Amino acid sequence: MAIDPSTGVGDSVDEMGDVTRSLRFGQRFAERLPPALGSIRVRLTLLYSILLFGLASIVVGGIYAGFARELNDQPISRLERKYTMVQVENGIVVTSQEVERIDPLAAFEQQVNQRALDKLRQYSFGALALLFVGSLAVGWFVADMVLRPIGRITGVARDISATDLNRRINLRGPNDELRQLADTFDDMIGRLDASFQGQRHFIQEASHELRNPLAVIRTNVDVVLDDPSADVDDHRQVGTVVRNAAERMTVLVDDLLLSARYESPTLRREVVDLREMVAGAAAEFGAAAANENLTVEDRTVGVDDLTVSGDPRALRRAVANLIVNAIRHVPPGGRIVVATGAEQTWRWIVVEDEGPGIPLEDRERIFQRFFRGGGPSNRQDKRTGLGLTIVRQIAESHRGHVVVQSEINEGSQFAIWLPTADTEPGAPVPVREWSYLRDK
Repeated sequence: MAIDPSTGVGDSVDEMGDVTRSLRFGQRFAERLPPALGSIRVRLTLLYSILLFGLASIVVGGIYAGFARELNDQPISRLERKYTMVQVENGIVVTSQEVERIDPLAAFEQQVNQRALDKLRQYSFGALALLFVGSLAVGWFVADMVLRPIGRITGVARDISATDLNRRINLRGPNDELRQLADTFDDMIGRLDASFQGQRHFIQEASHELRNPLAVIRTNVDVVLDDPSADVDDHRQVGTVVRNAAERMTVLVDDLLLSARYESPTLRREVVDLREMVAGAAAEFGAAAANENLTVEDRTVGVDDLTVSGDPRALRRAVANLIVNAIRHVPPGGRIVVATGAEQTWRWIVVEDEGPGIPLEDRERIFQRFFRGGGPSNRQDKRTGLGLTIVRQIAESHRGHVVVQSEINEGSQFAIWLPTADTEPGAPVPVREWSYLRDK
């Protein structure tokens, strides 16, 4: 670079080349700060300050270098050729030589320019020093503005963890990254709150269900132990009661384990032929239904492709629970129909019965844990109130739905709708309002 070293321009250009290195150094310096000074606000302040100072240094250095280049391009001297005439014997000889002549006006102009550059350098360094201090103040203020919503999120999160899960951040303002972070946190807290409430309700309900058979066992055992005249028949009768209560608790514990298992989305997936599964379930429960003077009919619709991707054991459990539920409620001499078919991109499994029907106000409650309804039945001694809950869990874990249709004194129809690979996410379930037992 053709610049006079006496002007100091070369030093300024070198300083501009050091800006990038200073930025990297500033970042490393912020990361190595002690814990007392290594907060995110201090780091952001230093980062903003270094960036502002670096950009200002580039601008000021560029202006200074441009001025220096322009002011030093004018020469202060020039070369002139001097001619000399010498008298010799043979005549006159003319000689010439180049002479450097200093222009006094140009020299004066250079001195003025040099003083101007010196002053400009002084003012530039002073301005950079003031800008560095100002950049720290600006960085501190900007960091405070940026981190203020995070401070509110932290405060609310601390209060939530210390009290309950009912509070929300409800951050207002533009829909930026911080607002999205706060909304995501609110959604997470909402899901945790619902999960904890469900867990508390589940523990309370499970404890209540287990307390009843335990109370029966304890009462009967205490009675027979406190009766000195109790004979073998009395002990045998108490043993029978205890065995029945133990069987009821065993069924309840098994259903609780199944319910917890089917709440998990990690079910295995394989191709399941619904036609074969429904036919097998109808044949399996045919004997149990015959013991109650009931008939189970398999009426699979003749569709070529009745396969879905799912867990065969879980789907078999869902169909079995629906059939067992129907057997418990259908009066002797009644019929139960188990069928499967297809509509649009959905596959469905239907279990329909000739039971007493379900009141309108109970059609959603029947899927709640431990709900048994109030209808009379002589085959409900081992009911846990978890059968239909498990059915819904299995259907939803397969991205499906359970639809109930029922008429008082005319029976009920439970339909499990399962999507195929061609079913779009969120697609509505087709409307189906016909009955095998009443319309066919």
